[in-house]
Amino acid sequence: MDEVYVETPLGIATISGNEDGIASVSVTKESTNIPSKTIPLHLQQVVLQLKEYFDGQRTDFELTLNPSGTDFQKKVWAELLKIPFGKTVSYLDIAKRLGDPKTIRAAASANGKNPLWIIVPCHRVIGSDGALTGYAGGLWRKKWLLDHENPVKQQSLF
Repeated sequence: MDEVYVETPLGIATISGNEDGIASVSVTKESTNIPSKTIPLHLQQVVLQLKEYFDGQRTDFELTLNPSGTDFQKKVWAELLKIPFGKTVSYLDIAKRLGDPKTIRAAASANGKNPLWIIVPCHRVIGSDGALTGYAGGLWRKKWLLDHENPVKQQSLF
């Protein structure tokens, strides 16, 4: 499993994967890692597509994903992939999509364990009341990502 470090507007991202796909993409609150000078061939697409996302040129990712998780977690992550760019859903919406509203806590837990930051868009899941809740990378990053995907255009009054 190869690992590289890439600078993003939200901090240094750690990307790991191999020929079988991308296993994880994460960003930490504090990182002492410096950006990698060389990127293995099988990680070059994820690095390029993340750059395009942050540059406002990409709204979805076309990558082979290979995250580790339970069957339930993978079902939740598959639902997250269906959330359109610039849109949000609630944790309850995810539980309902899985067929059982009672799984809301389990769905929220699986959402929080998503190993593929941005690529599997867990940042697009909010509380039923519209509140920004629970984000491993920090709520300020979640707000930044949602604003990046759906910028409010200020209208001029004059």
